[in-house]
Amino acid sequence: MTDSQKWFWLTGLVLCGWLLYLLAPVLSPFLLAALLAYLADPLVDRLQKYGLARTWGVVIVFAILLVILLIVMLLLVPQIEKQVVYLLKKLPDYIDAIQNRLIPWLTHKLGMDDVLIDMGTLKQWLTENWQQAGGFASIVLGSLSKSGMVVIAWMSSLILVPVVGFYLLRDWDILVERVHSMIPRNIEPAISKLTRESDEVLGAFIRGQLLVMLALSVIYSVGLWLVGLKLALLIGLLAGMVSFVPYLGFIVGILAAGIAIILQTHQFLDLVYVMAVFGVGQMLESVVLTPALVGDRIGLHPVAVIFAVMAGGQLFGFLGVLLALPVAAVLMVILRHLHKGYKSSALYDAP
Repeated sequence: MTDSQKWFWLTGLVLCGWLLYLLAPVLSPFLLAALLAYLADPLVDRLQKYGLARTWGVVIVFAILLVILLIVMLLLVPQIEKQVVYLLKKLPDYIDAIQNRLIPWLTHKLGMDDVLIDMGTLKQWLTENWQQAGGFASIVLGSLSKSGMVVIAWMSSLILVPVVGFYLLRDWDILVERVHSMIPRNIEPAISKLTRESDEVLGAFIRGQLLVMLALSVIYSVGLWLVGLKLALLIGLLAGMVSFVPYLGFIVGILAAGIAIILQTHQFLDLVYVMAVFGVGQMLESVVLTPALVGDRIGLHPVAVIFAVMAGGQLFGFLGVLLALPVAAVLMVILRHLHKGYKSSALYDAP
């Protein structure tokens, strides 16, 4: 590759990064649509192998996804609503327990100085306002109604994601082929090899990690329900959804569930049952779920995962969080090739 070609590609990458930064606020629905198309493409390809037309395959896959989404909403949303209302109702009692029991206990056991925490204002606000919420839907609608632009943005996203996802999925193979045909022929073999490996890594990571998050959400929710925690579904879903960062779901879940069970039952023995639930979940994730669904081809260290998520959020907000781990996985593939090239170069073996 000549110097002019290198500068051309470097300039193109810089411009793409700059445009991505500028358009980050409006790219989220398109990114979600592209992610949906990428995840569903293997299913459509499999239907095509059975002789089904590409368009009909996309329609069938979208219909299945829609049915699953409706079932999940009908089953989960009412239960989540009940638990959110219960949490809002109990928050003043929880604040009392923290102020009158937990803080004095910490002061006595740990030898801490008296901790002065005035929670009266917060408690009064919660007592006066939780009844006005009425339910989970009214909370969301109430916050959205304060800004017409927010409502328009949400509605646009809800419409854009399935529409853009449908067209991207229908023409996915055509788009991939067109991008492939634009690659300069002298670097096409290297780029194709990197693309194949990146696709394997991304496919293993995204599809596998989503299944791991879903499985952990079910394990944590069912386990906490068996323990008797009234916020089992809420905390179980939270712990499962943030488990894409290693150990974060375990830490957040055990802290939230531990505090909730103590405030609910006032029995410290129940902490043992909560720890058992998350211990079993962590063991299943490490021994069964991650090896079977994700595998060890990703090669992302836990510290690298945490840094990637934080850096993506800092640079590009919510869009950066969505992009962080896929970009980090692709960078790992590139770094492996660079490392391999360096180890076989004269620079490494030079006397």
